[in-house]
Amino acid sequence: MKAFRLDELEAERAANNGAYLQFLKERNMSVGLYALDAGETDPQAPHAQDEVYFVVSGHASVTVGTETTAVGRGSVVYVPAKVPHKFHHISEDLRVLVVFSPPEG
Repeated sequence: MKAFRLDELEAERAANNGAYLQFLKERNMSVGLYALDAGETDPQAPHAQDEVYFVVSGHASVTVGTETTAVGRGSVVYVPAKVPHKFHHISEDLRVLVVFSPPEG
């Protein structure tokens, strides 16, 4: 079994000075923690994999393709492979679990 604690993942991500920490990679998926602070710009580009975002904390808007919605704690967003997407109007530090299938990288 592999088990993780969000507080420990956040500490590891912060210690590595990165917005993204991949903490699990298996044959059919990978999982990471993505962090954007209030007021930041989301630099990501479309990915080759399908993604699911689960918002752990924070508030923002997300645009996927031509659709935009507000997200906050507990929101789940599906992003198909190769579709442009961005978080924006980040009003509270955003922490998001990201599941890629197939695995990223």
